[in-house]
Amino acid sequence: MNNSNLFRKIQLNYNQFTKTEKKIADFLIRNADGVLFMSITDLAEACGVADASVYRFCRSVGAKGYQDFKMKLSLGATPDEEGIAKKECMEIDSLEFTLDKILQNYVSVLKETRMLINNDAIEKTVQLVEEAKNIYFFGIGDSLLTAKEARNKFLRICNKVNCIDDPHMQAMTVSMAGPKDLIFIISYSGATKDSVYVAKIAKKAGAKVVGITRYIKSPLTSYTDVLLLCGSNEGPLDGGATGKKMSQLYIIDVLFQEYFSRNKQISMENNKKTSKAVVDKLY
Repeated sequence: MNNSNLFRKIQLNYNQFTKTEKKIADFLIRNADGVLFMSITDLAEACGVADASVYRFCRSVGAKGYQDFKMKLSLGATPDEEGIAKKECMEIDSLEFTLDKILQNYVSVLKETRMLINNDAIEKTVQLVEEAKNIYFFGIGDSLLTAKEARNKFLRICNKVNCIDDPHMQAMTVSMAGPKDLIFIISYSGATKDSVYVAKIAKKAGAKVVGITRYIKSPLTSYTDVLLLCGSNEGPLDGGATGKKMSQLYIIDVLFQEYFSRNKQISMENNKKTSKAVVDKLY
């Protein structure tokens, strides 16, 4: 395991942890520096768990034991390395601080997403887009906004994309899909019931499924052919966070640019057609 990715591994696998492991993970994220000077018993008492639970947690994230865990922790990046981007909102006391904080947060989100992008997964997805007869972008709630933006973007250069709002209509559509159909499921948590249900039906119908989500393992990932991970951590009270959408849109932009460059001539022709179709609507 790459030492610098210790915290990232904890964050990506957070939704797979038990309640006890989440207690430990939460404490570590909040008190990264302090843990370096704590014994296994100190950490267990601070988290309200048993020593054995801390040991099992260390093993679950790739360390040989508690001391090895602390060594990796000391060599790796802490969650506060972005500095200003991680301060609590209550500490904001000026407009300048707010401007810098939000900027640093967006930069951090995009950097993390860039590090999570797997080149092979991008190339495989673009190939599926090229081969697909029909392409659907699906999402629920805030993820639906990303799905619509993806549809709008690709509609400029190809005529086989669609986005359906209603989850019932999504399920009905994918039930009649086939091997030549490509379904994008956008879900930050990967645990939205409607999205997982649609993915399950799509796989049963034989369609290809690409998941854009935060976590490596989730109910959604069981049904995906390709998994694209986005950055940005969202807490229970952070629903609708802009950083989350930015990370998803960054991935959409990468896919769009790759598809455009690999199909440049037809993409340019279609882009001219779609642009011409709406130019008269501008004053």
